[in-house]
Amino acid sequence: MSEINYNSRKIAYLTFDDGPSDNTVKILQLLDFYKVRATFFVIGDVPNRHLSLYNEILKKGHGIGMHTFTHDYSTMYASLANFKADLERLENILMRYIGFIPSIYRFPGGSSNKMSTRYGGINLMEKLKKEIEKRGYKYFDWDVDCGDTKSYLVSADQIIENVLNNTMNKEKAIILLHDSPVKTTTVQALPEIIIGLKRQGFEFKILS
Repeated sequence: MSEINYNSRKIAYLTFDDGPSDNTVKILQLLDFYKVRATFFVIGDVPNRHLSLYNEILKKGHGIGMHTFTHDYSTMYASLANFKADLERLENILMRYIGFIPSIYRFPGGSSNKMSTRYGGINLMEKLKKEIEKRGYKYFDWDVDCGDTKSYLVSADQIIENVLNNTMNKEKAIILLHDSPVKTTTVQALPEIIIGLKRQGFEFKILS
């Protein structure tokens, strides 16, 4: 996982995986309202109507990073060749729609996930990390999970509690949330998460 240059301030990095979607539109509106910046780790296999959101994320001052094209563990983690093919499809679509390839990446499931071992063997993840670094990208995991993937639809109250309880004693927090189409309660939870983090003394930054 790439290192953050930490200083004495309390800093929260809100990160959203698996978009863009209709939920991304709502999240961008909320971030605007609260004057907060976030980082979006995007996928490439999205409906045409959402392709313009890559640019919208950037126009509003947020960070954009690569996540995966398909988010299909069984395919992308089957081999190094499959991983590279998936990554290059995402690189190509982002180059087409935003004019450059982002320099940051998040592995689906994180950089120590079990799915890569299940589908590609025990040594695959080390090869994938080297591939990402060889291409000049930084990869980021998280240290606070909002828990919105623990079931199909986790309650907004539970998501808020998961975040604020786990940031209470931290000086820096990289917070995992999701903006995929089904995660409507994550959107509902976001205002209280932002308000709660501000009360805990956090300022908000983007990963780079």
